[in-house]
Amino acid sequence: MEFSPRAGIIDGVASMLILLSLGSPAAAQNAQKDSYFRNIELCNGSDHTSLEPRIDGCTALIDAGQGTTAALAIAYNNRGVAYTAKGDYDRAIQDFDQSMKLNRIYAKPFNNRGVAYLRKGEYELAIQDFDEAIKLKPNYGEAFANRAGAYLKRNEYDRAARDYDQAIRLEPALDTAWSGRCWTRAVLGALQPALEDCNKALQSRPNSAATYDSRGLIYLKMGQIDAAIDDYSSALRIDPKLASALYGRGLAKLKKGDKPGSDTDLSTATTIQARIGDDFTRYGVR
Repeated sequence: MEFSPRAGIIDGVASMLILLSLGSPAAAQNAQKDSYFRNIELCNGSDHTSLEPRIDGCTALIDAGQGTTAALAIAYNNRGVAYTAKGDYDRAIQDFDQSMKLNRIYAKPFNNRGVAYLRKGEYELAIQDFDEAIKLKPNYGEAFANRAGAYLKRNEYDRAARDYDQAIRLEPALDTAWSGRCWTRAVLGALQPALEDCNKALQSRPNSAATYDSRGLIYLKMGQIDAAIDDYSSALRIDPKLASALYGRGLAKLKKGDKPGSDTDLSTATTIQARIGDDFTRYGVR
């Protein structure tokens, strides 16, 4: 599996301060303020607001047009984040575009639009956006991790490894970067450092199918077949249709002489992802 934290780390909603200019009588003014500040809370995702109310809150703020330019840029960014979470990438991209027009030095919408492009499979556009996010904010760990994920999609493992190094240096608690670097190092053959990265990632995210899948590949390459089967099975308990874990476990079973079990896993994997065998050849495993 080409690792990605479900194709990119969205840099979540940003809180906003909006200056109001209300000239209505006191009672109406107070009601308007209450409604306005409630929309701010919704748009900010306060109290883990679900997606539709969050979108509605941001839309109300945008339509009212009473905030500062910087605050409206945040509202567009936040609504784009919600659309991305819904999988509505085209509408998300439109909102990130508007956010950038309002505030050209605001790094978040560049990162977040990059994630939307990444999830759409438009890797060159994604990388361009991550480049700009990093230019605006050189200590942007999430953007480095996201750019690494885009490089992985293009099989540029050395560049991905360098970006994961930077992401971890800047944000050591970013568990997806540890897991991503584990996968990258596993493919490159730096197996012991890769194993250490996976173990680190699993400390904070013990239910990550991608990380178990990555560690399974490491053990498979190390010749620790039982450990590989255990990790692939752990990945499949979390994500039963993870083709790379099925294929890897099939190869491991074959090495143990379990041909019937191997055939079942390999056949199921290729049904899910027809060219998964080519991927494993690229990873240096046959």
